[in-house]
Amino acid sequence: MSTNTTARKSGRKAKTEEKAAARAANTGALSALTADRHELYQLSVQNVEAEIDFIDEEFESIRGKKAKSLREDFCGTGNTSVEWIKRRKSNTAIGLDIDQPTLDWGTEHHIAKLNDEQKSRVTLLNRNVLEPGDAAGTDCVLAMNFSYWLFKTRDELRNYFKSVRDSLGKDGIFFLDHYGGSETMTETEETKTIDAGGGRSFTYIWEQAAYNPITGDMKCHIHFKFPDKTRMNKAFTYEWRLWTMVEIRELLSETGFANVDVYWEGEDEDGEGNGQYEATLEGEADPAFISYIVAYD
Repeated sequence: MSTNTTARKSGRKAKTEEKAAARAANTGALSALTADRHELYQLSVQNVEAEIDFIDEEFESIRGKKAKSLREDFCGTGNTSVEWIKRRKSNTAIGLDIDQPTLDWGTEHHIAKLNDEQKSRVTLLNRNVLEPGDAAGTDCVLAMNFSYWLFKTRDELRNYFKSVRDSLGKDGIFFLDHYGGSETMTETEETKTIDAGGGRSFTYIWEQAAYNPITGDMKCHIHFKFPDKTRMNKAFTYEWRLWTMVEIRELLSETGFANVDVYWEGEDEDGEGNGQYEATLEGEADPAFISYIVAYD
């Protein structure tokens, strides 16, 4: 193929994409050409309201008082931290993450929308979670969305858990989430249609692209697909170790946490998850499940 032919095809493709982007912008429809991957992630993966409800209620249930300070490890855009400081004027939050562009997005799209008083109570820091510094001494430390799975050896994960325990305040509690079940050890895709409001929708695709049963290493991607047939491939990629619930509980105990409680999700009348989590030592052998882990002294 000649250079001129390639250039003409590239030019036509660019014009086609430009027209498609203009149509999407005019109609308000979501498209891979105009959508923001962080916004899509928040719409399809995060439910910060329910997450903060759980943390707030369980801390008070365990300690008999309201928590005030929160540290969000692997905070990304800081969406959860912002939700926390909105709950009460006494609440403060610090988010830690090593990806500055993502922190910048959170500052622009979340922090900037707060009033001055609220802004004074939340801080997003470009910092390794193993070096909490002035982010120590908090009531609640969060490690959500399985982000702590980036630690791939027992020594690495134990070291992280130890750093959390050492940096918690006197009555501090460590909150984590976890997903497991036989389907986590397969190479598969799961799709879900997301209603973004205002007549907008898109398809969320979770792909478990690779899993090594010998090492536990796994690679996962999040893709997004849109009604105009465009697709945002590998919007997010994760290279983790698949940790079992048993291993996590053992490592937390080895770190010195006196209590390591698992909160299992209940079921509705159709056998689907109902969003209600209760502490238990007996779970169902579901092919896929998500649970909370709460560790404290």
